[in-house]
Amino acid sequence: MNFAKPEFLYLLWALPALALFFFWSVRNRRKRLEKLAGKSLAAKLSEEFSRGKSIMRILCLIGFFIFGILAASRPQWGTKLETVQRHGIDLIAALDASYSMAAEDIAPNRLEKAKGEIRKLINRSEGDRIGLVTFSGAAVIQCPLTLDHGAIELFLDTSGAGMLPEPGTSLASAIDAATNAFITKERKYKVLVLFTDGEDLEGDVDSAIRKAKESGVIIYTVGIGTSQGMPIPVRDSKGDIVEYRKSPDGKVVVSSLDERSLARIADQTGGRYFRSTTSENEIESLYDDISKLEKKNLESRLFQNFEDQFQYPLALAILFLAAASWISERRKPGATWLKKLNRLKK
Repeated sequence: MNFAKPEFLYLLWALPALALFFFWSVRNRRKRLEKLAGKSLAAKLSEEFSRGKSIMRILCLIGFFIFGILAASRPQWGTKLETVQRHGIDLIAALDASYSMAAEDIAPNRLEKAKGEIRKLINRSEGDRIGLVTFSGAAVIQCPLTLDHGAIELFLDTSGAGMLPEPGTSLASAIDAATNAFITKERKYKVLVLFTDGEDLEGDVDSAIRKAKESGVIIYTVGIGTSQGMPIPVRDSKGDIVEYRKSPDGKVVVSSLDERSLARIADQTGGRYFRSTTSENEIESLYDDISKLEKKNLESRLFQNFEDQFQYPLALAILFLAAASWISERRKPGATWLKKLNRLKK
């Protein structure tokens, strides 16, 4: 058996205290009556009440609470079959994890901004398969195409600037890795979104674009950064800036957004270029554009789910409550007179 809301079961721990309170209340009823009405009147009033019926009424109330809590916890057992079909596209997000993404011309820095935009894209892509490629001087498929969007976010959280052993920035490697991650026999349903500042220091990007286009991959690009640029900070273990990255000749490197290159890459494959903004409205526009593409049947399978069975404990809870309200704590009239007659005989 399974419970859909198991947190309600913790209320069962309060039942022993509730039961003790009820039984203490019955046991001390005579003393409370004596304090209120005096011993002689309390004795007469007590003859009208049945302790046994009071206990039965308490047990019914406890039963009502037990089964009421079980009903609120939504017990489930048994299974049912569901056919689930998803229609969408295959989408790969490529995250630039090079050192230049540590620049802070966009708060808190380019990398964190890019990760935030990828998360937003994942949330919008409910029916799509998504993969994650991370790149710098080389590219790796960090997570292959999957419908498990939670797994993508876990991999995304572990991504950091300079995480890959090969320094530099190679857009060609990112495009090649993503193209190889798609199903090669298909000529459509493929979208690659590059999240980068656009600086391309290595590789033949034109060759990678041609290969992607031949495979039917549409590339969208999202530019992270500003055209003015900013030095790239180097931080110590405490997170404090100790210096700025320098070129081999000792000059401080200023990294800036290369929008022209990113727009050219997107245009050559039928995609579009978007510049990152604080509002992140570009992700909405990007996905609106993607959603117009033809979709395929990504998944059709049977799920076995537990069925809710809360109605059974709920019915028992109602029966116990009805019984508690029906049981009277007063003795039967005949029982009271019989007790008085026995006293006279003695």
